[in-house]
Amino acid sequence: MIALAVAVVFYVVLPDTLTAGPRWLVPALEAALAIPLLIGHRLGRIGERPGWRLLAVAVIALVNLANVISVGLLVSHILGSAPTKGKQLLYSAVAIWITNVIVFGLWFWELDRGGPAARGTPAERHPDFQFPQMLAPELSPPAWHPTMGDYLYLGFTNATAFSPTDAMPVTVTAKSLMTIEALVSLVTVVVIAGRAINIIS
Repeated sequence: MIALAVAVVFYVVLPDTLTAGPRWLVPALEAALAIPLLIGHRLGRIGERPGWRLLAVAVIALVNLANVISVGLLVSHILGSAPTKGKQLLYSAVAIWITNVIVFGLWFWELDRGGPAARGTPAERHPDFQFPQMLAPELSPPAWHPTMGDYLYLGFTNATAFSPTDAMPVTVTAKSLMTIEALVSLVTVVVIAGRAINIIS
């Protein structure tokens, strides 16, 4: 929930020209989806039905879609004939890039081993990511499982290096998500931020 809130804050601070529809629309939809999740978590019912996971996926997908639209609008704005402000573009690119890291950290968190409700239980699936602790269990605590911090770090390193670093994707779904994240990051960093820096100079 904290990660989602941070992503929404970065979306809200974007210029009006880079948001999909009214500025309040995405945060309002996020709240409408996230509040039931928060209540369900407090009541201890998140792991009881598959519908809770579908709701969590819908929340992440909404933030992801809004961020991809912002990338498209920013690229369109840069390629258009309207004058652009270099600093504003640079700040927007940073906000979009950080949101990209958070969103895919959430995707990885929701995907790996069947999701957070399944990890560490008999319902746990085979891993979608191979973390270093899995290769050297003697260097990690007993019954180690990745935390949200591990997935955010995975999202950060993939968005920075445009490739896997310490944790390797094992399944096709994990590889696909990492490819999409790297592509969005590449467009944001190379095309948008590069153009903004050129405008500043």
